[in-house]
Amino acid sequence: FVPALIFHVLSQKSFELGAYQALAFAALAVVMGSGLLAWGVARLLKYEAKTFVPPMMFSNSGNMGLPLALFAFGEQALPAAVVLFIVENTLHFSVGMKMLDHRTSLIGILRIPMVMATVAGISFSLTGWVLPNVLSVSIEMVGQVAIPLMLFSLGVRLTGVDLRDWRIGVVGALVCPATGLIVLLMITPLLDLPALQYGQLLVFSVLPPAVLNFMVAEKYNQEPRKVASIVMLGNLGSLLIIPLVLAYILAQNGL
Repeated sequence: FVPALIFHVLSQKSFELGAYQALAFAALAVVMGSGLLAWGVARLLKYEAKTFVPPMMFSNSGNMGLPLALFAFGEQALPAAVVLFIVENTLHFSVGMKMLDHRTSLIGILRIPMVMATVAGISFSLTGWVLPNVLSVSIEMVGQVAIPLMLFSLGVRLTGVDLRDWRIGVVGALVCPATGLIVLLMITPLLDLPALQYGQLLVFSVLPPAVLNFMVAEKYNQEPRKVASIVMLGNLGSLLIIPLVLAYILAQNGL
């Protein structure tokens, strides 16, 4: 469903790739900058960097970010939210995998369905190709399933989390939004984004750790129990942080 959503958004005539370049580079800076700051925290608190740093970098831009963008800012915000999701997810499957296992082949990223959908959607956008209406509407309907399903899958995944390592989880719940927000404030003077895009970037910067961090930690046996606690408590903490940030954004925009 997610590749269908990505392809539909990126292949539309209304999607102008150039309008989101600055947003994509800003998202890149937030993700990588968060990692650098989190690495310093890990060294200070003597945490294993491979356990603590990835969840601080790679946020819930899919399961939480896409629904938030749609419900808080409306349908017009979906393209920017998809761009943020693509940046974060691509970095997770490349930089994130390399962090956990230096033997990981980056060529494999090209076989990921979301990456293939991104390339196909951008190709349609740049060339002006248009799918027959019956295919376009069908792909759009399939893609729309992704947003409520992401919320459902997030809840299901979090029900089985073990909280025995709650201390590192609490630290992660505080550090994750803090590092993203600090990096964003540092680069804000360099940005010239429309208000809607900047608001979405602000939400992106404080999103909690992605559930995918836990799944990847399980795959590489990188202290998955601790990562699970970081993800769980980070998402619980977002129940307080996200509404405050959204209230600030909406107030700034007079909404």
